[in-house]
Amino acid sequence: MFRKVFIANRGEVAARMVRACRELGVESVCGVSDTDADAGFPYLAEATQRIRLGPGPAAQSYLAMENVVQAAVQTGCSALHPGWGFLAENARFAALCAQHGLTFIGPSPAAMDLMGGKVSSRAAAQAAGLPVVPGSEGVLADAAAAVRSADQVGYPVVLKADAGGGGRGIRRCANADELRTAFSEAAREAEAAFGNAALYLEKFLAGGRHIEFQVLGDGRGGAIHLGERECSIQRRHQKLLEEAPSPALSSEQRARMGEACARATAHWRYAGAGTMEFLLDADGALHFLEMNTRLQVEHPVTEAVTGLDLAQAQFRIAAGQGLPCTQSEVRWSGHAMEARINAEDPEDGFRPAPGTVKDFQIVGEGVRVDTHLAPGARISPFYDSLIAKVIAHGQDRAQAIDRLDSALAAACVSGVPTTLALHRRILAHADFRAGRFDTQWLERLLS
Repeated sequence: MFRKVFIANRGEVAARMVRACRELGVESVCGVSDTDADAGFPYLAEATQRIRLGPGPAAQSYLAMENVVQAAVQTGCSALHPGWGFLAENARFAALCAQHGLTFIGPSPAAMDLMGGKVSSRAAAQAAGLPVVPGSEGVLADAAAAVRSADQVGYPVVLKADAGGGGRGIRRCANADELRTAFSEAAREAEAAFGNAALYLEKFLAGGRHIEFQVLGDGRGGAIHLGERECSIQRRHQKLLEEAPSPALSSEQRARMGEACARATAHWRYAGAGTMEFLLDADGALHFLEMNTRLQVEHPVTEAVTGLDLAQAQFRIAAGQGLPCTQSEVRWSGHAMEARINAEDPEDGFRPAPGTVKDFQIVGEGVRVDTHLAPGARISPFYDSLIAKVIAHGQDRAQAIDRLDSALAAACVSGVPTTLALHRRILAHADFRAGRFDTQWLERLLS
């Protein structure tokens, strides 16, 4: 195992990795921006060491690759954990770490390159035997090529950025005129967001659900899957609430697709934690969308139902210790649900609301809270508005819902507006309790 690990991230994910280091007996060094250095986050005091990376804006601190690597080397770290977001899926950054003798706790740059582009990942998935959503064969040369592809797969269609994420560069089009107009808009947005204007096209499948499978690979041709997560409760393509297992999958589907994901992971000689995202269509068929080459924000629901620590598994795999168990040893128990609590103002179009947290207490039976906050901590306008993840585990889905709702009802968070009330509204809805929803359900509820 590593002696000292650099954590190249901030907030809740950094707090999670500091805890993993402590449990493994590993020293942790946190890179921190000037804004975060004095924000009152408890994990910074719990880390072995911290070092400033630069000013508050992420481009000058958490995204400044050379600064991050220099800080890791300067503090004597032998490995680096990128968390999620920022540089977590940047193949160039992973290669830069290797060039400076740092073990990147994640997949190889080659694997990240393969899965980083949506078009290349679709092709790799097809080659590995995974079903994909009907769409263009590759990147679209122009709007005319998009129209020709749409004529083949049928409207409605969705334009997507090849380098996309977070819902940016996505346009739904019902006909050729809409597609021509949307093409230039989506390309401009993709270029601004990712520095890459390339687009591809997929058939829009109405009534779809977002299902993802958690995989772990040892980088040597071994891999396991840890089941699926249901992530269909979304607003503007951003997940708000996740659960495991999905109420929409049969046990036969779960086993068949999980095994297919594990085979593909092994085929790619993938190392570390990864997530394969699928769309479940109205007919019950699963279609591969993309692979996230990192640990997901919602990984705690998988930890709750399997009893496995995925953060520790990442460290152990990167250190050459292999997978935490065999596929036959994986056991699932009960049901888990996670609510992402954000510092946003629902009365002002869910606008992010930075400020100082006055009170912060969320507890409950069967409930875990992952957060970087404590009373007096300051939420900056520079970063993501996520302030906590509340995870409830129960014997079944109904108990998980009730436990999560009870914890949110008793939560005491003040100083900034939050989405607590929205989550309680979702949990109370008859459709949600019955498992009747898709990726557009929440948008309809809020309209």
